[in-house]
Amino acid sequence: MESLVWNTVLTVVLGLLGWTLKEKAAEISRLGILLNKTREEIAKEYITKQEVHMDINRVLERLEKLDAKLDRIMESSSTVR
Repeated sequence: MESLVWNTVLTVVLGLLGWTLKEKAAEISRLGILLNKTREEIAKEYITKQEVHMDINRVLERLEKLDAKLDRIMESSSTVR
């Protein structure tokens, strides 16, 4: 009789332990999938260094053109007087 109780207790404890480990493994797997999806989404939101340099170069080119126009305006206004 004592061994029957002992076997029952061990079975219940090991069953609960197995169920808990299975649930934790499933949760870890789910979190891994979510982490990978998050990494993919974050990569969509940021730009590369090359794109930043291209944009900055476009802005600098525009500033150079504006500077040249201002120089011409300043020269023409100083020669008119």
